[in-house]
Amino acid sequence: MTNFLVSTLILATPLILAAVGSIYSERSGVINMGLEGLILVGAFTSYIVTFYYGSVYLGILAAIVAGLLMGIVQAYFTVTLRADQVVYGITTNIFALGLTSTLYRIVFAKQSTVIQVEVLPKLTIPFLSEIPVLGRVVFNHNILVYLALGMVIVTFIIMFKTKWGLKIRAIGDHPRAADTMGINVFRYRYIGLMLSGIFASLGGASLIVGDLGYFVENISAGRGYVALAAIFFGRFNPTGAFLGALLFGAADAFQLRMQAMGFDLPSQLFSMSPYVITLLVLIFLMGPSTTPRSYTIPYVRSGR
Repeated sequence: MTNFLVSTLILATPLILAAVGSIYSERSGVINMGLEGLILVGAFTSYIVTFYYGSVYLGILAAIVAGLLMGIVQAYFTVTLRADQVVYGITTNIFALGLTSTLYRIVFAKQSTVIQVEVLPKLTIPFLSEIPVLGRVVFNHNILVYLALGMVIVTFIIMFKTKWGLKIRAIGDHPRAADTMGINVFRYRYIGLMLSGIFASLGGASLIVGDLGYFVENISAGRGYVALAAIFFGRFNPTGAFLGALLFGAADAFQLRMQAMGFDLPSQLFSMSPYVITLLVLIFLMGPSTTPRSYTIPYVRSGR
């Protein structure tokens, strides 16, 4: 059981980073449909930089920069130019898949096997890691897992206990009223998308340098869409999004365990089971909609 819980948290980490990090943009009224592409770009960037420079930390830094740049570009198109947010996000996903697949084939065209790169070491927390069950499940991971867990708490505090979070939520619900009160709607939406880009890209990095140690085409495998579903499942609350991400992590860990136990079923059935389980739970457990009132609606200042 302990191994199952450990696997659940590790597999959920990319989703936690992407989902909870995107609360900032989602709460400001901007949907980030491009999480899938951001995770994929973060994964590839961390992999290629770690491969060439031999430093996992440089790989993580590169993923952060890539996510930040993509967030800025997305903000320019969807906030400043008021492009359709859903269309832009889907376009980002398609572009990211094509770009990473092409670059991967170019760089590793002569390689007959998948190349492993360095992964983050585990940081065992003294005393806490010795707590029965809980110690091994929570306090014996790499730094990105701890970052994901800490981010849930920090995001909740920022969003619901600070003036900055209140402004974000006000912009998402009543952008014109917020603008009238002197709150810069465009600035906060830019910041929200930049943070979303950074953390989603870090989610991709955690998939590579925090767990697998290798890259294959389309390695994100729909995780961006699951992260977005986790946000809706959690009703745009960081703790709820965290629980939604854990749900998928548990379903993924379960299918891996079933395969390891030698169940004679098609591999495709095992691979799709986490998504099916997550979808069913989302359908039956999702509460009333709590989307911001201006969700997906570009803001236009009066007089323009």
